[in-house]
Amino acid sequence: MPEPLPPTPGQTVGPFFHYALPYARGNELVPPATPGVIRLHGTVYDGAGEPVPEALVEIRQADGGGRVPRLEGSLRRDGMAFTGWGRAATDSVGRYSFTTCEPGPAGPGTAPFFSLVVFARGLLNRLFTRAYLPGTTADPFLDSVEPTRRTTLLAAREDDGCLRFDIHLQGDRETVFLHFPGHGPR
Repeated sequence: MPEPLPPTPGQTVGPFFHYALPYARGNELVPPATPGVIRLHGTVYDGAGEPVPEALVEIRQADGGGRVPRLEGSLRRDGMAFTGWGRAATDSVGRYSFTTCEPGPAGPGTAPFFSLVVFARGLLNRLFTRAYLPGTTADPFLDSVEPTRRTTLLAAREDDGCLRFDIHLQGDRETVFLHFPGHGPR
């Protein structure tokens, strides 16, 4: 039996996705004029604390009642159905923004959160994280995170009602990232 070939080297996930993956209004999970609309926004930073202009952030969330939508066709939104999924490219200074609603808790004893996935230059794999609503006090997953690192998973409410969630890819303020089986090494 011939000897198996070694795996090929990994490739970074960016910056070329800017040419094909973003799409019109991909960051609008709900239309901007929807009652109760909020803006979730932030900046993606590298290990040196510099903004990352060539990143892509995806969001997945429950609706206000805690129901996780199972609709197909998120790329072809009809403007009526809430799909719970969106995609935003960072701008030239690393900022991203979503127009959405606040999620409700998806299960008993859990806190509401946004699931986020980050793709960026230099990353061999996408990164998974969560952004919990401000004021979250108890959640099984959040409670399992080292207390000094929990704050990296909490969004901050700004004076205008917007939610800010900055993502730090490395460094002293590195965001807690999750590892899911089958998604490669972190």
